[in-house]
Amino acid sequence: MAAGAPQTFKIPLLLLTVVNLAILGTLLWPWQQAANLPEGGTSAIDPAVTLLAYLGLIYWMSSGIQEESRRALFNGAIVGVLAGLDLVARVVLDRHGVTQPAYLQPGLLGMAVILWGIAGMRGARRSGNAGLGALAGVWSAMTSGLMGSTAVLTELYLAGPTTTSADPWKQYQGLAIGDAVTQGLVHSLAMATGFLLLGPVVGAIVGLIFAYFSGTQKG
Repeated sequence: MAAGAPQTFKIPLLLLTVVNLAILGTLLWPWQQAANLPEGGTSAIDPAVTLLAYLGLIYWMSSGIQEESRRALFNGAIVGVLAGLDLVARVVLDRHGVTQPAYLQPGLLGMAVILWGIAGMRGARRSGNAGLGALAGVWSAMTSGLMGSTAVLTELYLAGPTTTSADPWKQYQGLAIGDAVTQGLVHSLAMATGFLLLGPVVGAIVGLIFAYFSGTQKG
């Protein structure tokens, strides 16, 4: 990498992905019992598969790219950190049941989406290429999604064991989705998966839209 080239923050994002996988693996131990969770175990499998895909995508998207693409990823990551803090706040409020206005949760999510769009606008501004806006939007959403997922999984981990049973997975076998413990776990895993999986799709769309309508131009 040339001196002074924009950082893509590939290594920090890869490390954060590994941290997510490690926490998820700890939460789902013993792994062979993950299939006992509702929905045929997909609530546990989906975030694991998505995180593994992130390892490949992060490396691929940030390797062997030109200066303009590196700058787009740089802007995406910077704005993504701000959006990530927004998602972390949403997770904390959701997990701790803090009394809040009804509009706050969707408002925080909407703010993250707007920030992904701003990342797209910033990423495309120097090149005039709206496609780089989509790239920046995706990278921004991936950055913030990893932060949000880390918050969700960390909250689950810090909550500690949900039972003193010798085999804590027995409580999930044959239970209806309405069971409070099961519902809480599935809700949290679904939230983490949503951040990771849906975020980049939305980021690409709003990044492209913001870039297109911002009148980007070179220079």
